[in-house]
Amino acid sequence: MAILDTFSVPEEAVRNKDFSVRVRTDDKEWKEIGVYEVKVDMHNVRKASMVHFDMDEFIDVEITCNYMDVEDIIIRPLSNKISYKQHQNVINMKLDQPCKLSVEVNGDRFHNLHVFANPIEKDKPDVMNGNVAVIESGNHLPENITRIATQPNSNGVIPDILYFDAGYHCIKGSEFRIPSHKTIYLDGGSVIEGSFLCDHAEDVTIRGRGIMYMANMEKTTYYRGVQIEFSRNITVDGIVVVDPPHYSILIGQSSDIKINNFKSFSTRGWSDGIDMMSSKDVSIHDVFMRNSDDCIAVYGSRGNFYGDTKNIQVNNSILWADVAHPVNMGTHGDHEGTGDTIENIHFKNIDILEHHEPQENYWGAMAINAGDMNVVKNVTFYNVRVENFELGQLLDLRVVFNKKYNPAPGKRIENIIFKNIEYNGENEKPSRIYGYDADRNVSDVIFSNLRINGIKVLNADEQHFDINEYAHCIKFV
Repeated sequence: MAILDTFSVPEEAVRNKDFSVRVRTDDKEWKEIGVYEVKVDMHNVRKASMVHFDMDEFIDVEITCNYMDVEDIIIRPLSNKISYKQHQNVINMKLDQPCKLSVEVNGDRFHNLHVFANPIEKDKPDVMNGNVAVIESGNHLPENITRIATQPNSNGVIPDILYFDAGYHCIKGSEFRIPSHKTIYLDGGSVIEGSFLCDHAEDVTIRGRGIMYMANMEKTTYYRGVQIEFSRNITVDGIVVVDPPHYSILIGQSSDIKINNFKSFSTRGWSDGIDMMSSKDVSIHDVFMRNSDDCIAVYGSRGNFYGDTKNIQVNNSILWADVAHPVNMGTHGDHEGTGDTIENIHFKNIDILEHHEPQENYWGAMAINAGDMNVVKNVTFYNVRVENFELGQLLDLRVVFNKKYNPAPGKRIENIIFKNIEYNGENEKPSRIYGYDADRNVSDVIFSNLRINGIKVLNADEQHFDINEYAHCIKFV
């Protein structure tokens, strides 16, 4: 029998009335679920919609569009091949497994409905367990949360799990520093106004189905949804971050990081999705990133973080860049020393839904821009599907000297593999492969089964690629 879990919505949460949504299993009674407002696109901020629930298999979803007459419907990623039935303004579809979808009416990508059908949680904490401390909704001082986390409760037990109960939570001061060896659990009916920090921490998990709502936080604070720095063995699983002042997740000089089933939306300058700096052994799985800057960025040294970055896996994910790159790597490094090495970076089974960037220097749905004396090597993109995007180019591989961000040019890019890449779109701008000079070049790039608008690319013709004299050993197979 199919399982379906839905969540309450706090009264204080910001809703959107553009859509009404109901779900059910096995022809049972419909359950109406709350529709959240999520802002999108920094260039012209608009109010999109989001729903989320948990399922395992075979559920019905009924969507009613309330803000315009429905003439045409697109459900993306197109690779999911979701079928539907439409009657006037009502859309019905069946889902046979968890997925993340964008339902777009009459071609409107900016007032769309995001549907997050999560897998069923199998290990939700038992609030009756003595090692679980329940944080009830309301206003919380960070020091009060710390006291609950670090001092014995009435049973003489120091809790391992802090459970943010259903309702609206406001963290005064906006940031909670999580002690080591703790689990932060966000109930599916919880909305958290604030952010979480792991600083010199280890063995921390932040999970659940709650929403971190950050639209009310000032940009000048540069708070991130989750900030992980100088830490190890950190897991982020299942939560949603909405409109952070800065990155959704920052990983700085940390290791053994796992991010799973994470979703984020952002609309502000430098509101990247997940940024990694001087970190290693990072696994990112099943995320949906809709950001107004790079969705996934991989760098070397920057700010307080120093060292190489290596062993990064990004799998089974959906990237939507309303601004800048869906994927970007190599820009920042140790320009005052000998540079950094960024290596063993792997993207697999990725859907790219948008890339829109007015500035030519930041084009590239998949970009490797080696600056700051960096070496970028051993990078693979495998099974990547890129849908038609508004403005930019498919690929950008350049050793660069970007005077805005790089006091020094990069060193080189080498051993890059693109395998089973499929792009269906206008393809107005050719992809660039540029070395900087004879000593700072791009070499050993392989395109295996690159298809643009259904046609396999067999050579670097002028229509698809712009390659300069400092790029060598570019192969098509």
